[in-house]
Amino acid sequence: MKPKNLLFIFSDEHTRDISGCYGNTVVKTPNIDRLAANGTVFNNAYTTCPICVPARASLATGLYVHDIGCWDNAHPYVGEPEGWGHRLMAAGHHVTATGKLHMCTDKHPNGHSEEIETLHVIDGIGDLRGSIREPIEERATVKLLAETAGPGESTYTAYDARTAAHAIDWLTNEAPKHTDKPWVLYVGFTLPHFPLVCPQEFYDLYDPDEIPWPRLYGPDQRPTHPAVREVIKAMAYDKYFDAEKVRIALRAYYGMVSYLDHQIGRVLSALEDNDLGNDTRILYSSDHGDNMGNRGMWGKSIMYEESAAVPWIMSGPDIPVGHTVDTLVTLVDFYQTALDCCGLPLTDTEENILPGHSLFRIIDGELPDRIAFSEYHAAGSPTGMYMIRDGRWKYVYYVGYPPQLFDLEADPHEAVDLGESAEHADVLAACEAKLRAIVDPEAANAQAFADQHAKVASFGGPEAVKSRGDFSHTPAPGEKVVFG
Repeated sequence: MKPKNLLFIFSDEHTRDISGCYGNTVVKTPNIDRLAANGTVFNNAYTTCPICVPARASLATGLYVHDIGCWDNAHPYVGEPEGWGHRLMAAGHHVTATGKLHMCTDKHPNGHSEEIETLHVIDGIGDLRGSIREPIEERATVKLLAETAGPGESTYTAYDARTAAHAIDWLTNEAPKHTDKPWVLYVGFTLPHFPLVCPQEFYDLYDPDEIPWPRLYGPDQRPTHPAVREVIKAMAYDKYFDAEKVRIALRAYYGMVSYLDHQIGRVLSALEDNDLGNDTRILYSSDHGDNMGNRGMWGKSIMYEESAAVPWIMSGPDIPVGHTVDTLVTLVDFYQTALDCCGLPLTDTEENILPGHSLFRIIDGELPDRIAFSEYHAAGSPTGMYMIRDGRWKYVYYVGYPPQLFDLEADPHEAVDLGESAEHADVLAACEAKLRAIVDPEAANAQAFADQHAKVASFGGPEAVKSRGDFSHTPAPGEKVVFG
């Protein structure tokens, strides 16, 4: 395989199944679908953490969250340990980033040769309120999700249009300057992350009666697991929804995905217009999904498929066309994939410590029996949550609480929890053993709480952090944060 450039398009909170290429017959995603038709679709891709900052730190380093201590949205990546971007730059490759990164600041050595209007955590600090997990309390701004949903413009829609424009400008004017070695261009879009607001023309693409009603939405269908109930208590978005607001929110989310698709199409057109298609591979993914009202839950922060699964599509030279891959993959696989794409081999140390694998190897049929791993230690969680996907089984371990187990082959929507089923004792034991081969869940849980307590204490303690206020989403560059 010859070294090639890499265009990495990364969205925020795009639920895998809200894409035409993943079987959704309502959503309109022509550009994503075209990318998929011209390349390879990974059917079983997962985040390494269903919240922004830890997932992106894991993506940058190729390591799991517990390995790097980026536990939540107040523990952003600061350039250590070094990641795939540092490795590529050290070997003479140019790495450009535009759009949402959600690291500490653009002054830190994040692994980019240049950053163009990138979005990072607020004031280099982030969401301190989310680091307070004892006791679990309702987030102050959750009511805004229902209140603000609908058609219109937001700072995020405007920012994504600017991000696409920056990418187009770079491909047109800067890419021709970097022909000695393959380059990487990271394009980070904010949509379809809430607020659930999209331009009218994209909102109007959808008849609300054609959008499926959330699954398991009835009061008697919602999760009863005690740890999950605590997450619902903190992320009490649905408390402020009625039936009409649910329809508006879903219509807005679908419209946001189509708006995202439009911006992706602009970037892909620029790639072709500048005759870069034959020398550039394209990868599209997202940091995590969105619950979208299923089980009465919105946002992310949980291990159900809607939140933990992500789209993952590759296209370009040497990528099989019209191909699908069922092998499990996660965000940590990007490290090896980026180096492999650009023709840079791993060091012996990287081979030994990094848990991921090159997607090019996986496309070729290697490693068919992998497991996927994800974890969550952030806002609303009363304890550490650890997920493994092993074939048909989805296993979620909660420190101090009963586990969950789902048979995704028989129960793809995770309606039946087998976590306390005596008939599945052997499966549960095998899953826990595989989990413990990756992480000591109790030790990582204790470290997460200790680091969060120390972080909060460094800002004056819980009451001082609470007095600072809460906010619904990280503001786009130039947008003033509004604390609630």
